[in-house]
Amino acid sequence: MNGDIALPRVRVLVVEDSLVVRILLTHIIARDPRLELAGAVESGEAALAAIATLRPDVISMDIRLPGIDGLETTRRIMADRPTPIVVIADSVEDASLKISMNALRAGALSVVEKPVATTNDGYEAVAGEICTQLRIMAAVPVIRRRPIGAGWNERKASPIPETPAVFEAQATPSVLAVAASTGGPPALAKMIGGLTAEFPLPVLLVQHMGAAFMDGFASWLDGVVPLSVAVARDGQTMQAGHVYVAPGDRHLELGPHGVLRVSDAAPVGGQRPAATVLFRSVARQAGPQGIGVLLTGMGEDGAQGLLEMRKAGAATVAEHESSAVVYGMPAAAVRLNAAARVLPLDHVAPHLVRLAQRKPS
Repeated sequence: MNGDIALPRVRVLVVEDSLVVRILLTHIIARDPRLELAGAVESGEAALAAIATLRPDVISMDIRLPGIDGLETTRRIMADRPTPIVVIADSVEDASLKISMNALRAGALSVVEKPVATTNDGYEAVAGEICTQLRIMAAVPVIRRRPIGAGWNERKASPIPETPAVFEAQATPSVLAVAASTGGPPALAKMIGGLTAEFPLPVLLVQHMGAAFMDGFASWLDGVVPLSVAVARDGQTMQAGHVYVAPGDRHLELGPHGVLRVSDAAPVGGQRPAATVLFRSVARQAGPQGIGVLLTGMGEDGAQGLLEMRKAGAATVAEHESSAVVYGMPAAAVRLNAAARVLPLDHVAPHLVRLAQRKPS
């Protein structure tokens, strides 16, 4: 005996109406020794009927389903029997992208690209990403979901710490930098949606998501918040009241004179775009006139960059454990003492509005 303990495999329920894609997904799952196929069904109704008996650890969810679509199926699962859900979406269909983003808002944890024929050049990369997301998201604790911002009192958390205001920047802000990962789309919709259309700062945003979905994510966010949202372009000059989203698989940085830089420089901490790259650039260019916000997400991206912003005199905020879908990135920032404020999601936008209105002392 070698003393190794075999870890239980992650049980996956596949919900997919296309027989071809359903077969592809079962093959992809079968070849990963850490995953186990709990079942494969062709409709939302079948998924809702099967989930109680199959008890999967994670669900791969198609969005375009006959009858009850994937969005409504996600809502019902998260209301009745919360289970981690990974959306499998067609990245080139606008309608699917919009529904996928709304499914994330309803409680799904991530969205990945739908596999195509095994002969396709990108098949192996897509298959690998699907397996990775299923394994990772299976470990995320989920709770019974009501509309975003409600129901978080079911989660026990430490008291909200109050940091003396003397540690916050006193300069008039000129730019807001925000980053999120797992759980980010609904959190960003809530936070940016809490800002007025007259919000006086440009917003630079990093959201970890597959490159194929970034245009759709920006378009979706543009439709649910009062500010104008678009994918950032290299060489743009940022404007107040506009949100600039880092493109897929590209870093976003603030350059001199408010000019945006988009680059394919090496990933930082395994991430591109990386929150730390954005925050570091804001620390360099804006110093005490910057505001940094780190929301829900897995891992530690952004924590070091947020610390550099705080050291440069910027106002910094991390999301509190009580509202974060995954308390990884914000927790890392708190451990480093990078956040001047640690706030539940509902409190972040009002705090940002107050900071943005601050005049020189």
